[in-house]
Amino acid sequence: MAYLMGIDIGTSGTKTALFDEMGAVIASHTAEYPLYQPQNGYAEQEPADWWNATVEGIRAVLHKSGVSPSSVVGIGLSGQMHGLVMLDERGEVLRRSIIWCDQRTAAECEEITAKLGYDRLIAITANPALTGFTASKILWVRNHEPELYEKCRHILLPKDYIRYRLTGEFATEVSDASGMQLLDIPNRCWSDEVLEKLEIHRSLLGKVYESPEVTGKVTRRVAELTGLAEGTIVVGGAGDNAAAAVGTGVVRDGRAFTTIGTSGVVFAHTDRMAIDKKGRVHTFCCAVPGAWHVMGVTQGAGLSLKWFRDNFCGAEKETAALMDVDPYYLMDKEAETVPVGANKLLYLPYLMGERTPHLDPNARGVFFGLSAIHTKKDMLRAVMEGVAYSLNDCLSVFHEMGVSISDMMACGGGGSSPLWRQMLADLYACDVKTLASREGPALGVALLAGVGAGVYASVPEACDAVIKADRVQSPIPENTAKYAPYYQLYTALYPAVKTSFSQLSKL
Repeated sequence: MAYLMGIDIGTSGTKTALFDEMGAVIASHTAEYPLYQPQNGYAEQEPADWWNATVEGIRAVLHKSGVSPSSVVGIGLSGQMHGLVMLDERGEVLRRSIIWCDQRTAAECEEITAKLGYDRLIAITANPALTGFTASKILWVRNHEPELYEKCRHILLPKDYIRYRLTGEFATEVSDASGMQLLDIPNRCWSDEVLEKLEIHRSLLGKVYESPEVTGKVTRRVAELTGLAEGTIVVGGAGDNAAAAVGTGVVRDGRAFTTIGTSGVVFAHTDRMAIDKKGRVHTFCCAVPGAWHVMGVTQGAGLSLKWFRDNFCGAEKETAALMDVDPYYLMDKEAETVPVGANKLLYLPYLMGERTPHLDPNARGVFFGLSAIHTKKDMLRAVMEGVAYSLNDCLSVFHEMGVSISDMMACGGGGSSPLWRQMLADLYACDVKTLASREGPALGVALLAGVGAGVYASVPEACDAVIKADRVQSPIPENTAKYAPYYQLYTALYPAVKTSFSQLSKL
């Protein structure tokens, strides 16, 4: 039996998991580490913490599983995207990594747009300049820490730093590199035009691979440190969402997933290159060679429900503790008693501004239509519906781009709610499924390692062998019809109050 290892370098911790060829989890281990915020809006982590967590995880899963290291035929890497890791000529880390959620680079985003031009930037990198992306972080270091920048010889993403420590190779792959704003997305290679205009030397960047390709092998020193077999292959892997797509089987046209975590993501596979010229959704290379994905983001998805729970559902939390159930289970049951449309109450889930489709940091949450007849249960249902409307906004942009969806997976904490899944099925007008496996990105990159090792012939074939749906929520036609006028009104509300949001931000 061959075994495959997936390592997912997340923001709160690194998860290491060992799988057999059928995708069953043999052993897993998660090691946590801190996030540093030296100033408001800053977010940094120590690359050494990621490496220590990786070593700990590898040792732990090998020990727990009892699997012979020689039976581990491949390793895949996933991780948080966009983080900047800078190394000197000796391969030593120069500073803490500026990670994905850092917001210090607004001026650098303006600099990038001015040097490339808005339309040209989107044509090459498929996205407008965003503070979360890596290019603006590189420019920030050059602008504010020039002496440190002069010492930089290698720029890596978080998971690619782990690759370097495992194999000694400076490399990345197309899905994660897509989030750096330095990659030519249509042609899946570094953009000489972007690098030249931003004055970033190409020698700083690693070689770009496709996700299932072998990028290096475990060194003798690492084998001694971790217990792995020397020479174990390490494949390209993928950024966290692209890895989750493989882990949920979203690897063919028509397939998509919706994640309801703190934020919400709607992610769709496409074999055809598609770019939204308005920059409302991201287009990245995906983990399937020669294919892409489009991704829309709702900032305040699960966050909206958590906010409502923490501020208004004290009784539910107390009752849930006595019943030994999750408070969200009781909240679901309450919201189920309210009809579609929440008795003419609408909620805009913009607690943290919004990305898709509005790209407006000043947008804020709104209850619209609140009257004396409404109860807490109506507001609860309105919050859940408002998040579903916002996710449907993402899907509507995909339709404008010619990306069609016929098969939808639901992931994240919110995806475990039957009521929320039903709302999505009714609004999307397609089946919404959940998976038997909950391993997501770690499983996805383990499957990529399996392709690189020859266990599977291709990424889609790997998913066919392993990924199985366990629950299906089908749309209820009468609900779809009932939601239509509410969703139409929902989409009219933001334009009506956009100027007011801007005025509010200046008060």
